[in-house]
Amino acid sequence: MNDMQSILVPQISSLPNAEGRAQLVVRWLVGRRLVAAAQSTCGRLGNGMAHAIAEGAQRLSHAELLPFGQPFNGLQVVTKRCIYTPTRGFLEEAGCPECRREIGVALFASLDEWSAGVSDNFTCPECGHEDDINGFLFLQPCAFSNLAFVFNGWPAECFSPALLESFAERLGFPVRLVRVEP
Repeated sequence: MNDMQSILVPQISSLPNAEGRAQLVVRWLVGRRLVAAAQSTCGRLGNGMAHAIAEGAQRLSHAELLPFGQPFNGLQVVTKRCIYTPTRGFLEEAGCPECRREIGVALFASLDEWSAGVSDNFTCPECGHEDDINGFLFLQPCAFSNLAFVFNGWPAECFSPALLESFAERLGFPVRLVRVEP
C-alpha cells in the first residue's frame, strides 16, 4: 500500500466560502474525469470516504505512478483550519520575505494561536513585517488553510504546473503542493 499523499492548499489561511469553492473544484475534477463523482471508502482520513481516481487521470503526467487499483487512491477535501507539512524530515525552517532572516522558531511557536483562529497573520520578530502566515518563506513546502485537497497515493510528479494553475484559478489564490510520505 502507498501511504503517500499530495495535498493542494490555497495560500490563504481563511479562504472565504471554502466549502463552496471545494464543491466547485470537485465538480471540475469530476468533469475532467480525474475523480469519481460518488464517494467510496478509498481515503485515509476521517471516515475514509473519498472520490476515487477515475480513468481520466491516465492523461496526467507520470500517470504510470498513480494508484490505479489500490485501496487508497481517492481525493478527500478538508474544510477546517489545518497545518500541512511533510511528515518525514520536516525542518521547521522559515524566513521573512521582507528582511530575509531565519524566523522559523518564532513562526512555528505561534502556530497554536494560528490553529485556534486568533489570527491569520504572523509578524516577523526581526523587522516587524506582518502578513498571512502563508506569505512567509519555507525551506520545505508547507501550508496553512481552512481548505485542502488530499490526494491519497497520488505522487507530486502527477501535478503539472498547468494543473496547479487551474486549481489556483478556480480557488482565486495560488496553491502550494505539500508532499507527505511515510
